[in-house]
Amino acid sequence: MGLAAEPRIRYQQDMLNRIVHGTETEKPPLVIAHGLFGSGRNWGVIARRLSDTRQVIAVDMRNHGDSAWTGSHTYPEMAADLAEVMADLGRPADLLGHSMGGKASMMMALSQPGNLRRLVVADIAPVAYSHTQLPYIQAMRAVDLSAITRRSDAEAQLAAQGVERALQSFFTQSLDLTGKRWKLNLEALERNMPAIMTFPETEATWDGPTLFLTGAESNYVRPEHREIIRARFLRPRFARIPGAGHWLHADRPREFEAAVRTFLDA
Repeated sequence: MGLAAEPRIRYQQDMLNRIVHGTETEKPPLVIAHGLFGSGRNWGVIARRLSDTRQVIAVDMRNHGDSAWTGSHTYPEMAADLAEVMADLGRPADLLGHSMGGKASMMMALSQPGNLRRLVVADIAPVAYSHTQLPYIQAMRAVDLSAITRRSDAEAQLAAQGVERALQSFFTQSLDLTGKRWKLNLEALERNMPAIMTFPETEATWDGPTLFLTGAESNYVRPEHREIIRARFLRPRFARIPGAGHWLHADRPREFEAAVRTFLDA
C-alpha cells in the first residue's frame, strides 16, 4: 500500500499544534508526542508510513514548534495538553511518546486516560534522570542567528561548540530561518529542566496495553527500571530494537515502524 497524501496542518490556539497525516479509518487514530527539542515534523516519515491504515496526528509539545509558549513546562501540564488532543478526537485512540513525550504520555495514562486505548513509550522510563540537557540550550543560545542564511551555517556554529553531527541536524530542524529565531522556548526549557529530568511521584496505575520500546544501544531504560514500570503499568510489554540508540525511530525507522504497527494491530 502506498504512502498517504501529504499532511493537513491545523493549529488551534487552545490546543497543541497538530500535523495530521491521512484520514480517519476503522482503526483508532494514533497521536505522536515528540521528545525534548523536537517537533511533530521530526516524525513525518514514520507518521506518513503508519497513516496508510490509520490517521496519525503528530503534535508539537508546548514550548516547541508552532505550539504555544508558556512559562511552565511540567509533566502534569503536558499530560493535560495531550489529554485535550485525545479528547478532541472523540473516539478511542492510541498514543506514542518518545523521551520527554514518553514521560508526558505515561503521565496522561496515569492521570487522564480518557479514551486512551494503547500506549507506546519509546526509550524512556517513569524515573528521574541525572544527566542534563542544559549544555545544548547554551549551545543553541550561542548561535549568532543574524549571521545565518542556511541551516548549515547554524550547524557549523553548533559544531564549533562541540555538538555532535546528528544533533546539529536535529536541533536546526527547529530553526526558523525567515524569522531568524529558534522555534523553541529555550528560556522556559532551561528554567524547567529539573522538572523535565524527573517524573512526578504518583501511586496511580494504568491497566491498558503498554509497549516499552527501547534501543538496544541506549541506557535510558535499565533492567532495574522494570520493577518501577510494572508497579504503574499493569500490562507492560518490552521490546528492544538492535542497533538503535535513544533516537531509535531515526536510527532504525523501518524496525521501529514495524514494532509499533504490530503492537497497535494486535
